[in-house]
Amino acid sequence: MCRLFGMSSSPRRTRATFWLLDAPDSLSDQSHRDPDGTGLGFFDTDGTPRLHKAPIAAYADRAFAEEAEQVRSATFLAHIRFASTGGLERRNTHPFEQDGRLFAHNGVIEGLDRLDAELGPARSLVGGDTDSERFFALITRELRSGDGDVAGGIVRAARWIARNLPVYALNMVLTTPQGLWALRYPDTHALYVLERGRGGHHGDRHLDHSGTAGRMRVHSADLAAAPAVVVASERMDDNPGWRPMESGELLHAAPDLRVTSTIALPDEPAHRLGIRDLRPQAAASQKAR
Repeated sequence: MCRLFGMSSSPRRTRATFWLLDAPDSLSDQSHRDPDGTGLGFFDTDGTPRLHKAPIAAYADRAFAEEAEQVRSATFLAHIRFASTGGLERRNTHPFEQDGRLFAHNGVIEGLDRLDAELGPARSLVGGDTDSERFFALITRELRSGDGDVAGGIVRAARWIARNLPVYALNMVLTTPQGLWALRYPDTHALYVLERGRGGHHGDRHLDHSGTAGRMRVHSADLAAAPAVVVASERMDDNPGWRPMESGELLHAAPDLRVTSTIALPDEPAHRLGIRDLRPQAAASQKAR
């Protein structure tokens, strides 16, 4: 199953180091099971989005760890891919960038011909083959045609897909230079959020998230002095503040780190897929590991 990780320390710029070759409970170790790509997205001081991504397993991508150790950003977005749609190419590796925003998705959407038809000219935003990038393009189209309200664009795009296409899961994280949005829909895969105070619940520690299920480890000494909001596919440490997002919940971490959430998609998908309904490759990609 693909893994999502998003973090905001806005407005403070911090470092987040993603250990790829460290202890047994590390991203490197688990990427042997999620082998199809790894990516990290962040923003320069002027708001320019930056991506490091490669269609290889994290344990084989030393440059990813080296770059992450140096980078400062108010928001980060990471993704570990187990491919469901699209070949093992950089253009199909998350996160994706459109109009200065970054996006990553975990799930499966089918009926892509119909989604392409709905996108119309916005289909040109899609450079790869994935359902995920098409989902992002639909969000971007909605933002371009509306007032730029990110939450509204996400909701309109997700609702159209939920009404019209076969859906297994739409879990996603979207970041801007100082904002983060996350959607869990429906209840197929978990998505957790932690509103982490300065130093965490121990009061003075650096950020040192290490998932008991082992997919990620994230470390940042900067966050000993700064709060952060973390969204991830699993609880990543022993902090009791982790909570599972509800099905249909859309969460927003604002530029001042204030968190709001709403049940934006209260209804089931009109054409909900089960694991047995998926193509063999997609089914393999969605099984928990």
